[in-house]
Amino acid sequence: MTDIWKAQADSWGEKAAKPQMEEIQRFIEQIRKLSDGELDPDDFKKFRLENGTYGIRGTTDEHMIRIKIKHGTVSADQMDVMAEIAEKHATPQVGHITTRQNIQVHHIKRAEVPGILEQLAGVGLTTREACGNTVRTVTACPYAGVSATEIFDVIPYAEATSRYFLRHPVAQDLPRKFKIAFEGCSEDHARIPIHDVGAVAMIQNADGKPARGFKLYVGGGLGTTPFSAVLLEDFTPADLLIPSIEAVIRLFDRFGDRKDKNRARIKFLIHKTWGVEEFKKRFIQERRMTIATSAGRGLWHIEPVEQTVPPKPKLAASFSLPTAAFDAWRSSNVFKQKQPGYVGAHVRCPLGDLTVPQMRGMANVSRKYNAGRLKLTIRQNVFIPWIPEEALLPLYQDLVVLGIAHAGGEELVDVTRCPGADTCQIAITRSRGLAAAMDGMFNNGGRPLLSSETLKHLQIKISGCPNSCGQHHIADLGFSGAAKSIDGKTAPHYRIYVGGGTIIDKASFGTYIGQTPAKRTPEAAKHLLTLYRDEKKGEETFRQWVDRVGTPRLTKELEPFQSLPPIEKDPKMWEDLGGEGTFKLEMGKGECAS
Repeated sequence: MTDIWKAQADSWGEKAAKPQMEEIQRFIEQIRKLSDGELDPDDFKKFRLENGTYGIRGTTDEHMIRIKIKHGTVSADQMDVMAEIAEKHATPQVGHITTRQNIQVHHIKRAEVPGILEQLAGVGLTTREACGNTVRTVTACPYAGVSATEIFDVIPYAEATSRYFLRHPVAQDLPRKFKIAFEGCSEDHARIPIHDVGAVAMIQNADGKPARGFKLYVGGGLGTTPFSAVLLEDFTPADLLIPSIEAVIRLFDRFGDRKDKNRARIKFLIHKTWGVEEFKKRFIQERRMTIATSAGRGLWHIEPVEQTVPPKPKLAASFSLPTAAFDAWRSSNVFKQKQPGYVGAHVRCPLGDLTVPQMRGMANVSRKYNAGRLKLTIRQNVFIPWIPEEALLPLYQDLVVLGIAHAGGEELVDVTRCPGADTCQIAITRSRGLAAAMDGMFNNGGRPLLSSETLKHLQIKISGCPNSCGQHHIADLGFSGAAKSIDGKTAPHYRIYVGGGTIIDKASFGTYIGQTPAKRTPEAAKHLLTLYRDEKKGEETFRQWVDRVGTPRLTKELEPFQSLPPIEKDPKMWEDLGGEGTFKLEMGKGECAS
């Protein structure tokens, strides 16, 4: 069978190649019209957002390009092309991995965008509908195809869903963005409950034979008002997966709130306007109509594609002996596959960034060890599957040379963060600065904390504003950027949430306990982690500890970290982490809801 990594590069095919080239030519023409004053800037903004191109904070002709990496699957050749784009066009010269398994490059000159889109098209990548009021990148469990706990590999279904809705007429002008995720494991690696549609692999007997299908959830989402998704259907046969999702989207398209963008997501339609039961009834009716007006079920049949075993790498006759650092990395970063003799390795990417040499190095490492297969994760890392166990040490040593052999992958030290006020129009604080400070704390004064088994599996997530792009609502410790006036002067702060998380069928959102000045937030985080480590009873989770000790107690624990010295005595303490000079609350107009 065709391997999914090849399918990723080939999936657009001749049918998609023509519209993609037409879009690029139209982009050139739109830029010309904008420059000549023939095109309204708002009309250009809508067009560029549909094609994955955001505005950059404080600029008028520079952009962030979001490259769609469907279900996180990326090949070595694709990584090489993205490295070339970052090297020639981006500032800084890095590829930033997002919580949607995409890669973003920043400060791209407007005139250079069409050429970049053409480069991406050459290796089967697109930015189409990575932004705007569309069906965004379809995400999936990074362990799909290799996990011992999965029901079946969901990637072929995520791939088919991505292809079906790309450029689909119903998905071009929705009330707001629409997000879909797939999970095949018993664990919730894909964060199903925070999605507009979440599909969880299921097997059900039909006529004495096992039949593939999905448990469907709808109406999840974060943002300033988070909701957990609710069960829509216990078992949706695989051949009805796409018409079921289409029915949900059609209801959203017709009945979503188009007047108030703050209430335009489908979660409000389900949880506030209609209620769950009313939505279910309308969904059944809508799906019947979708099926009745379709050309036939063959359109929706999805053929399972199995991952093939890559050729074994040729290893050197001898290499360096294991070290304590290797043992620590192997303990935290290595995932045992269901295929005997194979493992996967997490490459922890501080701040979610890969430099150009690291991107090229990752491409070459993957060619060397697993025939060019890479996965991006929602924790903003790279996962390398299909590593023969005997190749793990030389792989690690290659990562050391690249400077990305960091232990603690997908653990406490592996902080999730959005780009924040470095580039985002509506961010309040520089969330990357807080993440860097956390990393410094963990690798210095905080190291004893990390040695505790109690803490290493906790998660920290940071957003630069209340919108939760960094998913702070579903973290054990979550932080969102804020500003507070003290004695007539504004200081950057972080609102602190504790006890968030997800399981397959439910999201628990963190409890707000107060806010601290940005410069004091790392020590406040360390204090909360230490309290949990010292007070934990038996197998008590962080969430259970939060519930037991209560919000008033935790709010009081923040008090020593909430004061600032007079600005005249210590102006540095009033600055944002990651930003020097006087803090200014400068928020532009957001483009997420354009």
